[in-house]
Amino acid sequence: MKINDKRISQVHGGGGEAMNELLSEIVKSIKNRNVKGGIGLNELDDSATIPLGKESIVFTTDSYTVKPLFFPGGDIGKLSICGTINDLAVMGAKPIAISTAFIIGDGFLISDLRKIMESINKISEETNTAIVTGDTKVIEEGIELIVNTSGIGFARKIITDSGLKEGDKIIINGTVGDHGIAILAKREGIEFETKLKSDCAPLHSLIEKILKYEIHAMKDPTRGGIANALNEFAEKSNLGIIIDEERIPFREEVKSASEMLGIDPLTVANEGKVLISVSEDDAEHVLKEMRKSKYGKNSEIIGEVTKENRGKVILKTIIGGKRILEKPRGDPVPRVC
Repeated sequence: MKINDKRISQVHGGGGEAMNELLSEIVKSIKNRNVKGGIGLNELDDSATIPLGKESIVFTTDSYTVKPLFFPGGDIGKLSICGTINDLAVMGAKPIAISTAFIIGDGFLISDLRKIMESINKISEETNTAIVTGDTKVIEEGIELIVNTSGIGFARKIITDSGLKEGDKIIINGTVGDHGIAILAKREGIEFETKLKSDCAPLHSLIEKILKYEIHAMKDPTRGGIANALNEFAEKSNLGIIIDEERIPFREEVKSASEMLGIDPLTVANEGKVLISVSEDDAEHVLKEMRKSKYGKNSEIIGEVTKENRGKVILKTIIGGKRILEKPRGDPVPRVC
């Protein structure tokens, strides 16, 4: 059934196959999708690019509707700014400026809005990214707050999510599933011996230090988790990826909660992680550099790129078998970003 023959549901916003179907329908209906010589909607990458002399303007936009608005490790303000900065950074860009727009429900507490603005200001100052413009709308009761952010940056070399090369190593900068499971635990009142927090973080400083190496592709695995991001790598590059499950870093709390709730943490959203495809010769150098950062101290090489199983991601399981790691249909933890 075509998307326009049925109604949109929450599953279409979950970062998996259903969302891809919706995006395909939307993109097909837009006539002018790319600036000449740049990257636009056709590529469905993390940001668009607009050539400008020897550099490119990199531009991205996103909307955030997390529940609850305040969660362990962050809030919707921190989430929105970090998400926009990361979408620029994974394209190889230095973030410069961000816009913020707020759709606020009638009755929302001004004290909560102040807290959210404090979070935005903190990340803005940490990353030296200016908040330059914005908008505010107030709507009827029924929704608390939606935040839209757009960002621009500049890049000399654009890195796409389709640039994988045979023999590349796949690196992630830390533990998987923290954000989605932390929010789900907060919603469901699940307690841990140690406090599980969202990994929400701005990654520009980490990424900037490794751009001198032969980086072929980058992506931040948000909605749909690393399962979705890795499949996008493989499909767009028409190459295969082999992932070693034993080398994927997880927190014990994430493992426990995932098993309890029957959720695959590989499909859960992350907000402070980046997947990097780097040449085999540079992989150890990149890994060493990333581990120096507070946002990359748990970095690991988790897989490699091959010519076999083109367009597919193969997971070597802990028990010694292999299985296809598929895209999720939707997000198992909705409204987390």
